[in-house]
Amino acid sequence: MVFRYKLEFVAGIAVLMFCIIFIYTSSTMTNAEFEGSDTIGSARIAEMTGNAEEEFQPFIWQWTPPSAEVESGLFALQAAIGGIMVGWVFGYWKGQMKRENGE
Repeated sequence: MVFRYKLEFVAGIAVLMFCIIFIYTSSTMTNAEFEGSDTIGSARIAEMTGNAEEEFQPFIWQWTPPSAEVESGLFALQAAIGGIMVGWVFGYWKGQMKRENGE
């Protein structure tokens, strides 16, 4: 018997392993704080160059959102638009495959 759902099985195992690792690290690390790569990278560059992070001035002015809620909303909007675009591409490919197969 040929194993029919090989990719689904591998994906399921990967998700299960991720969940196990997440639960283990969450339960063992009691006082851990999440610090994003931007924060760590900026601090490391400031440490290596000797310039404080506040001294950096970008060439192009960058708009900063008025609050964290607005920033989160814009990020969610960006994710939704990206999801719609990815879904449209997969739907288009699926339609092309059906057209080629004569379904």
